[in-house]
Amino acid sequence: MTWLDCLRFDPLAPLLSSAHPAVRSWASRELLPGTAGLPSAPAGAPDEALWDLPIPRRILRRQAADGSWAYPGRRPRARMDYDLLETYRQLGFLVEMFGLTCRHPALAAAAGYVLSHQSAEGDLRGIYGNQVSPNYTAALIGLLSKAGYGDDPRVERAFSWLEASRQDDGGWALPFRTRGRNLDALEEPQTIPGDPAQPFSHLITGVVLRAYASHTRHRKSASAQKAAELLAGRLFEPDAYPDKGRVADWTEFSFPFWMTDLVSALDAISIISPGLRSEKTDQARDWLAAHQEPSGLFTGHLLRDRFHDLQLWFSLAVCRVFARMSS
Repeated sequence: MTWLDCLRFDPLAPLLSSAHPAVRSWASRELLPGTAGLPSAPAGAPDEALWDLPIPRRILRRQAADGSWAYPGRRPRARMDYDLLETYRQLGFLVEMFGLTCRHPALAAAAGYVLSHQSAEGDLRGIYGNQVSPNYTAALIGLLSKAGYGDDPRVERAFSWLEASRQDDGGWALPFRTRGRNLDALEEPQTIPGDPAQPFSHLITGVVLRAYASHTRHRKSASAQKAAELLAGRLFEPDAYPDKGRVADWTEFSFPFWMTDLVSALDAISIISPGLRSEKTDQARDWLAAHQEPSGLFTGHLLRDRFHDLQLWFSLAVCRVFARMSS
């Protein structure tokens, strides 16, 4: 029995026949017999043909000389680094969709810009002003790890900071939230220290785990295994903090992953601990299987995407989860 036998309809046909060459490339490399279950393509063998597609070329034309991308909207919070936020967004498209790596000069420039925001403590600061952000620190170094910067000492410093910033229960949370502060804390010039005795946030822990999953060594750590178990036990539950306080937030999806949802959580869990099964992970897989269309693609509350092909990418992400968790 293979992972395809868990589904009512064949999802490979629409992915492999898609008009989107990047979707076809990832599906053929990761989901065909003999490749299913691999967490990603080998780091040293990117499909460089994808780098010259119209969408990545359009993104790269807007990159600034310092390696960043300019945020296109309003900037209501004076202390927030909106360009770092936009750089994170564009790196997600380039790395997760089109597989750009450190071998591309634009990625090298972007990595330099991102890592210039590293504090003396090791976290990446700016998106939340001077407040500590384990989620954005992890999200950024996770993308850099996927792009081939996993051995960079600055990335290693960021992982060391993440290790030291866990809550006592083994997960992560926003420090200012553990002190009962709201988003007005982002305007504070002084960094608000966290209370490690407060419970973990599944929103923050799910994002941090994506960084651990992206790193071939850190994904095997005891802290990653512990946090994967914590996250698996929180599926379909409201967060301990108000940022993702609705159960419905688990079934609002995006790609590249942004918040923590069922698919992003299972994606990280299935890499870090592929044998981890529980009543809640089975419930999550059943929910996803029930939302497969006769076309073979998966559906759900798909948040608006910039390139209008989110269902293909979402379906590819769901298939990766089924492939890993059934291997």
